[in-house]
Amino acid sequence: MATDLTLESDLKKVPQHIAIIMDGNGRWAQAQGKGRVTGHKAGVDSVRAVVKAARKAEVKALTLFAFSSENWQRPEKEVSVLMDLFMFVLTKEVKRLHKNNIRFQVIGELNRFSDKLQKSITKSEQLTANNTGLVLSVAANYGGRWDIANAAKHLASQVQNNEISLDDINENSLHEHTCLAQLPPLDLLIRTGGDYRISNFLLWQSAYAEFYFTDVLWPDFNEDELAQAIDVFEQRERRFGKTGEQVSSMNNENNN
Repeated sequence: MATDLTLESDLKKVPQHIAIIMDGNGRWAQAQGKGRVTGHKAGVDSVRAVVKAARKAEVKALTLFAFSSENWQRPEKEVSVLMDLFMFVLTKEVKRLHKNNIRFQVIGELNRFSDKLQKSITKSEQLTANNTGLVLSVAANYGGRWDIANAAKHLASQVQNNEISLDDINENSLHEHTCLAQLPPLDLLIRTGGDYRISNFLLWQSAYAEFYFTDVLWPDFNEDELAQAIDVFEQRERRFGKTGEQVSSMNNENNN
């Protein structure tokens, strides 16, 4: 069942859902005089560290931007290595995720991937489907605009089939057809690598998320860096359109 868009219930300090744009692999490698591929491989270690840290912090959902719909424009060799790394994660790392009660899923337009990769994705999702711990979502061939357009397409199809009327279309009904509708609302969006943009990632879900940008390149992002991002998040006052006084009053009521 999809979560609704009610925001008041999320006026809490611990981020329940964190998303990360893992940027800086190529620059990290180039700074060491190595090829960009080396950076992508090093980035897998950071994924392991952050997943472990998120579990420790009792985060309920972690969403990682692995491959955007625009990344197909990168050099063919780099794309090939990224696909190989994806296969490695699916065949090796998912077993570790399953052992730690983590549910794994891939979001995005997957039909562009090879049949072998699509089958591996399905197998990995099925293996972890009944796990009750952290939900790890990997965005691959994903774009925020595609996510919204795809949700609108589903609603249009329902109207065309007389399953719903135009009056049934609203923010909540569209939200139900977005990729992460089953997860808690996005609380914290992190981008590593020093750039200050979200690059077509989780556009719908980021409406009231807190943003955290760091110059740290992804292969250097570890448990301590995640803890720092969460600490910054905890210092912020999330108002969701209310005044600071209203939020303080609500917090006082909840604490009594």
